[in-house]
Amino acid sequence: MATDNPNQWKTLDKDLNRISQVEYATQYLSRSTVGIGVALAFMVVAGIAAAVFAGVGHDGVILVAAAVFGAYMALNIGANDVANNMGPAVGANALTMGGAIIIAAVCESAGALLAGGDVVSTIAKGIVSPDAFTDNTVFIYAMMAALVSSALWVNLATLVGAPVSTTHSVVGGVMGAGIAAAGLGAVSWPTMGAIAASWVISPVLGGVIAAAFLALIKSRIIYREDKLAAARVWVPILVAVMAGAFTTYLTVKGLKRLIDIDLPVAILLGLLVALGTWAIARPLVARRSEGLENRNRSLKVLFGLPLVLSAALLSFAHGANDVANAVGPLAAIVAVLETATLSGAVAVPFWVMMIGAFGISFGLFLFGPKLIRMVGSQITKLNPMRAYCVALSAALTVIVASWLGLPVSSTHIAVGGVFGVGFFREWYMARRARKLHPAKPGKVIAREERRRRRLVRRSHFMTIVAAWVITVPAAALMSGVIFLVLEQLAP
Repeated sequence: MATDNPNQWKTLDKDLNRISQVEYATQYLSRSTVGIGVALAFMVVAGIAAAVFAGVGHDGVILVAAAVFGAYMALNIGANDVANNMGPAVGANALTMGGAIIIAAVCESAGALLAGGDVVSTIAKGIVSPDAFTDNTVFIYAMMAALVSSALWVNLATLVGAPVSTTHSVVGGVMGAGIAAAGLGAVSWPTMGAIAASWVISPVLGGVIAAAFLALIKSRIIYREDKLAAARVWVPILVAVMAGAFTTYLTVKGLKRLIDIDLPVAILLGLLVALGTWAIARPLVARRSEGLENRNRSLKVLFGLPLVLSAALLSFAHGANDVANAVGPLAAIVAVLETATLSGAVAVPFWVMMIGAFGISFGLFLFGPKLIRMVGSQITKLNPMRAYCVALSAALTVIVASWLGLPVSSTHIAVGGVFGVGFFREWYMARRARKLHPAKPGKVIAREERRRRRLVRRSHFMTIVAAWVITVPAAALMSGVIFLVLEQLAP
């Protein structure tokens, strides 16, 4: 009787393994292809919507093209910018990727449609003076170039895994097109200087505030003998701070269309909400902590729900505040085509706002997971307490910046907060190690050991900072080139 050859089975196993790898690769490529297909379909639908509202003719063709580019920009904002709000919650395992995408898509769309900017500057927050453009066609081409260049830059940043500011991308695009169209004198350089300062102010302020809250949590809760007793005191306070901060944040930044309230009144309103939230949270936290063990894992449970709520509120505020990045230049083009005049501010038509809202949601759903993983888990390790500090920092930093009159980027603040908690943990762990195990005089820690003890990935840090620095000049350069090409192709 013949016996089976073992080598035959080994060969068969290798062949089957190769087939499985091919299948996995095919599935990966097909998912990518489907995402691109859906994105293209959405851009086509946006163009059709513009055609329905604009009619036919030369102006209609221009508006259709602008709507397609605006949809492309909105998709990229969803793929890149929204990760800053949901990344920490996913990295802390408070939300699954699917849950985060659903919550973010709903809250982003609600924020954009319910409280999105009613009036936006036609030229991206006063970067370029409308008086610099004497011809409507030149202005339209400049806005078109700004849309395309900023979208391309955000798309490139997403591909390399760098969360960048879409606001700065649009600003750079408008600046570059304005210079190409009307010269250096068309740009408001003091405004650009303030934006450049925000490159440093936003992440540093966000990081410092996040680190300060983490220091508070460590000293008052984590390293206490009775962690649960400390949590019953401090978690309601932190939840109240969150509620008050987001009330002020949404009032100042997200609800301009629904209600006009200045900063002092918004802060007072935030304080009242904070007191009410504290009164409600105390018995809820006490009840939730019953039966939990006196360990850090129990603290993660207590911070889980507040973290999810803070991520949802951040997404709502982001949708309300940043939808103009996608539709601002498009709204400006619509206004010029409808009125044939250049003005300082324009109302955003509802159909234009719809393109921005749904584009952000589609971009998040199709391409957002990559940046969510980057912000949530690949920069530094997060748990619910650390992620909560990042969310609090994002809201408080915007409030402080509004009070000081400083332009800041929500992207820079959130990512700066992640870096802040990571670098604080490095410093804190090194400090505790020196106290618990004093080094012998003259002892030097090897370079490899120092690298092993790092809690923040330096490669991601350098990549992100480099992307931040070159965002405005890169978008400006691309925009200038695209404007010159459009001008040459124009009939």
